[in-house]
Parts: sequence; structure tokens; C-alpha cells
Amino acid sequence: MKKQVEDWFFFAERDLKTAERIIDEEDPFTNIIAFHFQQAVEKYQKAYLIGNGIPLKKTHDLILLNNMIKEIKDLGINEDKLILIKQVYSETRYPGDIGLLPDGLPSVEQVKEFIEFAREVKEIISKELSPNPSEKT
Repeated sequence: MKKQVEDWFFFAERDLKTAERIIDEEDPFTNIIAFHFQQAVEKYQKAYLIGNGIPLKKTHDLILLNNMIKEIKDLGINEDKLILIKQVYSETRYPGDIGLLPDGLPSVEQVKEFIEFAREVKEIISKELSPNPSEKT
């Protein structure tokens, strides 16, 4: 199980690092960044569930995953941000899904906030899992 947790953290880290790298480009593709930060949060959540012996469901739903986590322990992850990330993630993947975002793309400021939130989720979950799975990355 420890190896699986480390693997989920490894892939979450790659998503987070990708988002962090491309945010500083001259004209950052904020929809791609939104995809990667959502994936990072999802993978951290799944690492926590695996680390606690919970079988994974095939889902990208951060709220569902957080509810599964709360059945073990309420980690205090901001649910309003999870809801917003879920909406932005859906709306930034395909054309025509515009609704929440005026031009269909999150702003640089929004994705910077989301990247910071992904870091917070990583920290919260890292502290809960022992030994710390992020030490591998």
C-alpha cells in the first residue's frame, strides 16, 4: 500500500509542477493549468484514501472524494474551493462549456490561487500520511 500512496503522490507532484512551470510563461494556457491543478488535488485525495485502505472509485469528482475522506477524518479541506475547482475544471476542457467563466478561461490570478490551494491540500494530506509520501518526489 505504501508504494501505491507514493505513486499517487508522484503523479500529483508532476501535475502540480507542470502547472507551476507553465504559469510563468508569457501567455500561460490557463485552461491547461486548471486541468493540472485539478488533477493534482484529485491524486492527493486518492493517495489519502489508498493510504487508509479505501478502494478507489473511478471519479474526478473532488467533492465525492472529499466526502469519502471525511468518513475517515475531516481534514478541513475548503469545500467551496473544491466546488469552484470542479466547475472550472469542467468548463475549461472543451469549447462551448462556458458558463462560470466569462470567456471560458480562468484568469492568471484564479489559477495562481488554485495552485496555492493544491499546495495546501498536499500539505494537509502529507501531514496525515506517515511516512511522508512527498519525500520521494
